[in-house]
Amino acid sequence: PRRNMSTKRKHDGASIIDGKAISVQVRKEAKERADQAHTQWGVRPGVAVVIVGDRKDSQTYVRNKQAACEECGIASTKKELKKDCTQEELLEVVKGLNEDASIHAILVQLPLPEHLSESEVLGAISPQKDVDGFHPINVGMLAMRGREAYAEPCTPKGVMELLKRSSIHPSGKRAVVVGRSNVVGTPMALMLIRADATVQVVHSRTPTSD
Repeated sequence: PRRNMSTKRKHDGASIIDGKAISVQVRKEAKERADQAHTQWGVRPGVAVVIVGDRKDSQTYVRNKQAACEECGIASTKKELKKDCTQEELLEVVKGLNEDASIHAILVQLPLPEHLSESEVLGAISPQKDVDGFHPINVGMLAMRGREAYAEPCTPKGVMELLKRSSIHPSGKRAVVVGRSNVVGTPMALMLIRADATVQVVHSRTPTSD
């Protein structure tokens, strides 16, 4: 029998989205685009990941990102610094990557050690290379109607892609976002608003009666 390739199914009135199936398709399309860029211009998209210290979870995330890059035909570079590195040393690495024409995207693995200023480091990344979408310029453009950020935070961007590929249109719908973090909650709410949804954000200070 023919296999059902739908990425969405119903369960007790709710739609369950098959994120894994969509992920396979997205990675396939990314590889096609990377190969096309290499064929046309002789250049592969280049991603640099900066990691400070030896946290096991951060090392795992970085390995996964590098594996995804390899699968998609994207060149990846890892810059490692010791956990006791100075702010100046880290900023110098970011500066070098900003100036490197072979690097098109820069990602600083978070969290950073407590003695380092996360906001200063993220603000030092070129907005055009800020693949995480955390630079204040990109966050500001995301919040403004009629503007387009150079990049948007990947988790909420992924959620919007899941909705799009599952033919779920936020316009005119109500959406509830749980959490208000800079990484997921806040940009998720902004993206849904841009998609004309009516958004409610609940978090640790939301009254339980709501």
